[in-house]
Amino acid sequence: MVVKREMESNETEPESLWHILQEMDSTWTTTVLLVPCVVVLTAGFFYLYGLIVSLLNKTSVRNKVVVVTDALSGLGKECSGVFHKGGARLILCGKNWEKLEELADDLANASDPTVTFPPKLVLLDFGDMESMPEAIEEILDCYGCLDVLMLNSSMKVKAPAQSLSLEMDKLLMDNNYFGPVTVTKGVLPSMISRRTGHLLLVNSIQGKLAVPFRSTYAASKHAVQAFFDCLRAEVEEYGIFVSTINHTFISSTAAVNTEAASSKSFWSLLYTKKPLGVSPDEAAAEIVRTLNNKKKEVVIAPSLPKVAVYARSFFPNFFFAVMAAGVKNSGAFEKM
Repeated sequence: MVVKREMESNETEPESLWHILQEMDSTWTTTVLLVPCVVVLTAGFFYLYGLIVSLLNKTSVRNKVVVVTDALSGLGKECSGVFHKGGARLILCGKNWEKLEELADDLANASDPTVTFPPKLVLLDFGDMESMPEAIEEILDCYGCLDVLMLNSSMKVKAPAQSLSLEMDKLLMDNNYFGPVTVTKGVLPSMISRRTGHLLLVNSIQGKLAVPFRSTYAASKHAVQAFFDCLRAEVEEYGIFVSTINHTFISSTAAVNTEAASSKSFWSLLYTKKPLGVSPDEAAAEIVRTLNNKKKEVVIAPSLPKVAVYARSFFPNFFFAVMAAGVKNSGAFEKM
């Protein structure tokens, strides 16, 4: 009996091993087949997600009245094209009537007239504050209301503070602060009465980070940033959204040259235009996402300027020391 049981146990052992090998083989086969399926399903999910987001971005302004205050700038033209193709009722503003007409013709020729609206044009010059009431009235008369106001006008000056005249200071404040604020106050009652609307300020990162030799420019950007930060809380109860976008620099040739960037000092990297530039199409895409997602604040900048913003808040003495060292570096000043 003992011998027989030993033989039976010896016979079942190879059989159990065979079952184990079969199970391992089936598991391996299942794994091999499952991994490609997971990869394909994941890729398909992200593709569908991107497609849905793209469709939402295109339809986020459809049939809405959108005002672009400086439609003749690089960013203004890019956003005008995106909004126009998206089916928005565009109101294009600018200082030059002939160039506005050219832009309107270009938009009309590049789109399907059966699904788009012909843009309306309004002369608007933030440097001429006396003409602002008439321009605001004309904007409101175009469609009787508006849904989105995009404020992207800006005037830049780089010079030591003592060399700027008071007239230049006032002109900068008119273009960068009083102009956008006046237009906003002019259209706000219409938005409040309809309990809807979106105010979008395209501001500079210098609304958060002041840099040397741009004293009045940075002051105007800080002022307009503070105004819209306060306004955001005031109009929330009326269903009006306020978004601010702080970028480093809008450039059509925005490409980062890492080798050149690595050879520059910390201070020059913060403010040199070329390595920190944002292309108009990148900025326009972010603006569309901001309108679609109702983001309150967006900073379009590489890591270094963002670190500088936090350093200004948490390590002010270190930040001021870096700024002072940069001013003393005449080579860096020449390259600004």
